[in-house]
Parts: sequence; C-alpha cells; structure tokens
Amino acid sequence: MDVILNGPSGKLEGRFHNAPPNAPAVLLLHPNTVHGGTMDSKSVYTLYRAFARKGFSCLRINFRGVGRSDGRYEGGEGEIADAAAALDWLQNRDETNNECWVGGVSFGAWISLQLLMRRPEISRFIAAALPVNQYDFTFFAPCPVQGLIIHGKKDERIPYEDIKKMQITLARYKAVRVDFHAVEEADHLFSQHLVDFKAAVEKYITQTSVKSAA
Repeated sequence: MDVILNGPSGKLEGRFHNAPPNAPAVLLLHPNTVHGGTMDSKSVYTLYRAFARKGFSCLRINFRGVGRSDGRYEGGEGEIADAAAALDWLQNRDETNNECWVGGVSFGAWISLQLLMRRPEISRFIAAALPVNQYDFTFFAPCPVQGLIIHGKKDERIPYEDIKKMQITLARYKAVRVDFHAVEEADHLFSQHLVDFKAAVEKYITQTSVKSAA
C-alpha cells in the first residue's frame, strides 16, 4: 500500500507490505536519484518482492526530492536521516517484529550500511551493487552484524575486483560473517539478471532469517 511518512524535511513517500504480527521487518533503499533511482527501480522492487515472499513486513521509500517526497537531494547525511525516520516508522507500526533488516541498491546500499552502524537493533543487511569506489567505507570494518553483499560481475560502474578487495578486508574480522555473492554477467543494476538476483536474495533470507515463510 502507499504510505506517507513524516521525515526530517517533510513528507516521505513509501510503499509498505504488511505481514502478520511477529514477522521480521525490512527497510529497502533505492539507487541515487542522480542516475534515475527511485523506490520503483526494478532492482529495489525485486528486493521488496523477495522479502515479502519470505514473510517480512517491507517498506521502501523515496528519498528527499524524489517522487512525492519533500526536500532536496543531499547526497548523504540528509538521506541517512530519511532512512532513520523510515526505520522509526516501521518499528513503531508493529513492535512485535522479531527481526529488523536493512537493504539497498547502489547509493541505497551505502545509506543502509551507514544506518546499520547507527542503529544497533538492525540484525541483518543485504547490500547490492555496493559503490565501494565512490564512497569511503572505512566505517564498515569491522561489520557489527551478518549480511550479504551481492554484485554483478559485469558491473560497469563498480568493478567486481573492488568488491573482492572489500571481501578480503572484511574476512579479517572473523567474529561476524559477511557473505558475498556474484551474479554472473549482471550489470550494475542486474537489469537482465533480476531472476538470478532475486534467487540469491531469497536463498540468503531462507538460510539466515529466524522467521521467514517457505
């Protein structure tokens, strides 16, 4: 269903799938609006459908200045504030949620990890097309929770070799496991490989969520 949330710069537009009580919940964030990203981007919608199928309450939002969301694009701190407000809304809607995840694609993946480091109640993450060559990720080592980083091997914006370097860095911290999955032949937004992308996400959710539907 369509929802309008109160954000730090005014209203935030969202789409929400409501699961039964005691279900896990996830907040999903979109690629950079500079490159046309919105909450309706196919890769974000694919994440949304994957989590919904696995029994999650799912919220995806348009960052400030996108769609019907108020404000202007800020390229970082403003969008982190938007994500924090959306997470508050998601948690306040159903306090029986037994897990809280975050996920995102490209810019949205970076924002989701920034949020993760600020909110200890987040238990898992899925970061797709992580822009490791565009932003500083030193804040992310060590990672506090388990998660999945998924990337296209033919990503035209972020070379897969850069993701491999992050994998080596995170592997040094053995207390928390971060999984990596490469989608063969996929580009930055998995545009011709969304079925493979969705399958990898659903497999990870099934293996790690304490409560997901079959």
